Amino acid sequence: MEIFSDSSFWVAVAFVLFVLALIYFRVPGRVTEALDARSAQIAQELEEARKLREEAQALLANYQRKQRDAEQEAEDIVTQARAEAERLAAETRENLAAQLERRTKQAEDKIAQAEAQALKEVKDAAATVAASAARRIISERIDQGRDAQLIDQDIRNLGSKLN
Repeated sequence: MEIFSDSSFWVAVAFVLFVLALIYFRVPGRVTEALDARSAQIAQELEEARKLREEAQALLANYQRKQRDAEQEAEDIVTQARAEAERLAAETRENLAAQLERRTKQAEDKIAQAEAQALKEVKDAAATVAASAARRIISERIDQGRDAQLIDQDIRNLGSKLN
């Protein structure tokens, strides 16, 4: 009975009883089930993480495409605005040149009118002076009898000049 007094024997008996209790209460199956459940949960979380990663990559690609499109659209708008500005500048230069030409023509016309008016006034003044001078000279050189004689001669010639 020495075997019963040995502590190694009792440790061995306790170990065997412990293993039998584990088997009896199906602890290894429960541990396996728990590990399998935890493994399935981790696999599901990994699958969900993979799907989330793919969605994030798709969203990133979508936003990058939208950013490129927006940059291209902004560039197109700037190009169009520059072209419109250049067209408006050219149109403004043409309009300004045409307006300047019209105003120059108007000024030249006004100058020509002023010259014609001045020339007319000078001619009118000269005619008035010449008529006055002629009247004075005629009145000094022609006497009353000679005057009547000239009028009669002009009346006779008037009939031939009218036909």
